[in-house]
Amino acid sequence: MPRMAKKPVTAVLLISCRDQKGLVAAVSDFLYRHDGNITHADQHTDLEEGVFLQRVEWELDGFGVPRGEIEGAFRPIAERFGMTWTLHFSDYVPRLAILVSKLPHCLYDILARWRLGEFDAEIPLVISNHDETRAIAEDFGLRFEALPVTSETRREQESRIAALLDEQRIDVVVLARYMQILSDEFISRYPHRIINIHHSFLPAFAGARPYHQAHERGVKIIGATAHYATRELDQGPIIEQDVARVSHRDSVDDLIRKGRDLEKVVLARAVELHLRNRIVIYGNKTVVFD
Repeated sequence: MPRMAKKPVTAVLLISCRDQKGLVAAVSDFLYRHDGNITHADQHTDLEEGVFLQRVEWELDGFGVPRGEIEGAFRPIAERFGMTWTLHFSDYVPRLAILVSKLPHCLYDILARWRLGEFDAEIPLVISNHDETRAIAEDFGLRFEALPVTSETRREQESRIAALLDEQRIDVVVLARYMQILSDEFISRYPHRIINIHHSFLPAFAGARPYHQAHERGVKIIGATAHYATRELDQGPIIEQDVARVSHRDSVDDLIRKGRDLEKVVLARAVELHLRNRIVIYGNKTVVFD
């Protein structure tokens, strides 16, 4: 698959902790003392929560700490300030699996963007509880597994999904309109690594046929939300959202078409932000650094 043009390899620190004096200075001094060339630095303080969040990226070339020793070298600073933090490297290519049901629009969009080189990731696997999207996955040269789910087979099939993800060393799971509720046990295996997409109307309409409900109520705005999956259904930290205006001239089919367009774009943005290590999670919120 195509890759983006080669860039200098960088390291990224994502940090959150209680707001306190000296945080920015401590991180900057760590990089300065080891000849780090910073290419991106941004921070935000949630004044209501008293939480400091930061993303800092620097080039590895010329950095005074060997790559494998950066984590150990930074740990004393993190412990001094009580930081929750992760370290990432730009040349690591995440492995992504897509779960989908019958609706193909998000799957098509993700795979097309991937083929065009917009996502720096490997996609070795597509899993569905139906067989309808097999041809799409195979057209892109991907392994496709159909695992039908019923109330009697749900636990067994979920275990098979988990085994496939382990076998393929999957880092990120994308729910591209996978219309099954995942168990708490499954979600806990991939904390903040399962990205979901769903409609989010203003007002919201839960249950079946949401676009029909929206049409009946004469809504003026429809939307879509991408978020991390958590144990509370559709309540995880929000990554990306968007809306589109609609009117009395729009039919149900128009709403469905416009809604699916939103879902594709919002999911793609969320996946890209995650792959580029642009998201810091704290509590049930995210800060997305552009």
